[in-house]
Amino acid sequence: MGREDPPPQGNPTIRTVAMPADTNPAGDIFGGWLMSQMDLAAGNVAALTSGGRSATIAVDAMIFHRPVKVGDEVSLYASLIKVGRTSMVIHVDAWRRPRQSDKSEMVTEANFTFVALDDEGRAVPVTSESP
Repeated sequence: MGREDPPPQGNPTIRTVAMPADTNPAGDIFGGWLMSQMDLAAGNVAALTSGGRSATIAVDAMIFHRPVKVGDEVSLYASLIKVGRTSMVIHVDAWRRPRQSDKSEMVTEANFTFVALDDEGRAVPVTSESP
């Protein structure tokens, strides 16, 4: 299941707090909310890498290891793992830290594929290979 190792070194791409409005009837955070936060983190890396606009075209290998609870701090770590001619694959790990604890655990991971776009929404070559 989720790893209880320390989170990755460095600053997260995004850090947020899970709020009550984002829960299902059981009190856990909706997977869709977490996926959207992961997409935002991957999008930051895609924008830096492409030098402009980009769009999500696929999400692969999404694994929900553990639930996220209301009040948890959620840290999202995104890293570029592959650059194609017009596409980028970005791996995102989501980690939770309960408010009253200093221990984190990985809760979700996935690979997001983005395509670089021009102003008209057409695919264009990626201009750089590192964020």
